[in-house]
Amino acid sequence: MKATLTVLGSGTSMGVPTIGCSCAVCRSTDPHDRRTRPSVLIEYGGKFVLIDTTPDFREQAIREGIHQLDAVLYTHTHADHILGIDDLRPLSFRRSSGIPLYARPEAAEFLRNMFRYIFDANYKFGGIAKVELRTINGVMELFGARFEPVTVIHGDAEIYGYRFGSAAYLTDHSEIPEASFNQLQDLDILFLDALRDKPHPTHSTVENSLRIVERLQPKRAFFTHICHDLPHEATNARLPDKVRLSYDGMKLEFEI
Repeated sequence: MKATLTVLGSGTSMGVPTIGCSCAVCRSTDPHDRRTRPSVLIEYGGKFVLIDTTPDFREQAIREGIHQLDAVLYTHTHADHILGIDDLRPLSFRRSSGIPLYARPEAAEFLRNMFRYIFDANYKFGGIAKVELRTINGVMELFGARFEPVTVIHGDAEIYGYRFGSAAYLTDHSEIPEASFNQLQDLDILFLDALRDKPHPTHSTVENSLRIVERLQPKRAFFTHICHDLPHEATNARLPDKVRLSYDGMKLEFEI
């Protein structure tokens, strides 16, 4: 089945431009250097699956003309991946039932506690997002497609990336466990964290992610969660042909 992946956001947790910064990338007029917080949307068979609800989700959804959402998968519970949950409201109101939200068990518990006003409150005036929190305990089938959680290490925490068909999306990782490499074979598209060139305790670097690409040999690889250290055009010029920085609004087709 054909699918389309749209990069809603390709930036790091503070976004690019970064507040208060006057570096060359933050002042760049290249639209590829404007990066909202990291998220992708997968469309196939008339269904739309979102990975993460960033603080920029409203802006991203308006920019891309999103009018339908059938499921949300969460990678982890850092603020740049969850704080847009309230902006699911207008999309949820279009549905007869709540939008299902999927997360690993400890992440689901965190979301329930963090957003108790959504999940546990009985607000008589309405206006609360219609969502249903569900835990992920392994491979899932969503609307005829297989979604496989891939464990990665983000600092000292285990979080999820996802493989779906011939594509995989790993947005925040400092390490990929050996067992997870077995889930990432024979890919058409691979998204990897590549924050910057300088080492970081919780994120991969360009050099490290290039080593992962060399090992896994996907047909195409894209870097995401990019900070203002990496100018789009200049960084692409030094990357191998099959590797590119992703950018907000990028669309890719693949088999799911």
